[in-house]
Amino acid sequence: MTPASRTRPLHLPLHLPLSRLLLSVPALLLLGACSTTPSVNVPSAPATTATATASATPPVTASVPAAEPTTGTTAPLNCPPPAAAPVCQPEPQKPPPAAPWRAAEWEALPGWQSDDLSQMWPALLASCRVLKGDMQKAWGTSCTAAAQLGPTASTANIREFLQANLAPWQLINADASETGLITGYYEPLIRGSRTATSKYATPVLGVPDDLIVVDLGELYPELKNMRLRGRIEGRKLVPYWTSAELDAKTGTLPAKTLLWTDDLVEYVFLQIQGSGQVQLEDGSRVRIAYADQNGHPFKSIARWLINQGELTVDKASMQGIQAWARNNPKRIPELIAANPSYVFFREEAANGEGPKGAQGLPLTAGRSIAVDPRSIAMGTPVFLAFNTLDGKPVQRLMLAQDTGGAIRGRIRADFYWGFGAEAGAIAGRMRQQGRMWVLWPRGSQPPAIP
Repeated sequence: MTPASRTRPLHLPLHLPLSRLLLSVPALLLLGACSTTPSVNVPSAPATTATATASATPPVTASVPAAEPTTGTTAPLNCPPPAAAPVCQPEPQKPPPAAPWRAAEWEALPGWQSDDLSQMWPALLASCRVLKGDMQKAWGTSCTAAAQLGPTASTANIREFLQANLAPWQLINADASETGLITGYYEPLIRGSRTATSKYATPVLGVPDDLIVVDLGELYPELKNMRLRGRIEGRKLVPYWTSAELDAKTGTLPAKTLLWTDDLVEYVFLQIQGSGQVQLEDGSRVRIAYADQNGHPFKSIARWLINQGELTVDKASMQGIQAWARNNPKRIPELIAANPSYVFFREEAANGEGPKGAQGLPLTAGRSIAVDPRSIAMGTPVFLAFNTLDGKPVQRLMLAQDTGGAIRGRIRADFYWGFGAEAGAIAGRMRQQGRMWVLWPRGSQPPAIP
């Protein structure tokens, strides 16, 4: 209760009926006595009458008992004690988030001395050539020196170079923990056709003409890496269609249909992976690469199935979800609607290289990861340590070259396993805890993380 509410004056309501008005007088006198803290002297007096007069009504009288004689003090009235005011407890203060980086020694990186660094060296050199802005400023000197070693440098020379020019920084979560979720992804192969038939009935859509993309970083630097997507309705920018709405609008959208596939379930998972290859009826292959997205956040269909009681956590792998969908074909629309995000593609040649990641460079199987760009900048070398499902340690230097709708947080990575069913078998079951260190040019510290 605030102080103002404790001292608010009592008002006699003049709009009450006269009978209630008169009955209120003794009650108010008694209430006033009960609410008075100090005792006061009241002289003895004969019984009197109190008259309440209203200008619009004739005089009315009400009897009030005479006050008792006193000898200087008034006997306390038998009033109940006032209720104690509640004590406001301050909200417990949350500890400030832990610093995102902790300087480390090379000896702290498990398996550092045994990693074959020549497997990722060409990708690092390629990354150096496309760095821009703050990354180019931070890495310019180191990248120039790295280029002098050449793409065929030995692992020993690469390790010596990295230790001399870079320093490891361990990533720390906001709650000061040191581990985070490591998942896997891959490039799938599906069947397709350039012509719609009763067999090939699921469309692969290009970017719609009415999809509007606003780069918020161009307007507000503090919103770097954030984009707003939608469509124009009248004079307003409204959210673009969800995955379920897009599925219902097949054939009516202002979007080119690149191809048609014969398996909706496989296509749902290709959407999640972000790219894939399509084997056409004539035996040739093309790649459908990520081009854009409808602006809705990614939501896990595995989590939806768990919450629905359809799958247990240990069965909610890619393989488990596919099996559920095959056994429940009528509920596939529900599954699609559970994740409102939708990816639009562009067609590319399947040239033997990996698909291009967010950095614009081909991904390297076993050496590229997707990260949260708010935590780790594209092109940053990241040493990653985790155990596979069978307990085999994976301890190797990776390169941050991609992003993903589900990849959010400091210690969070999606490990790119490569192309095909074998890579998919590993990636689809991967949900491990791991640790991460970034390598950064000596004499500076990795950028702040919001």
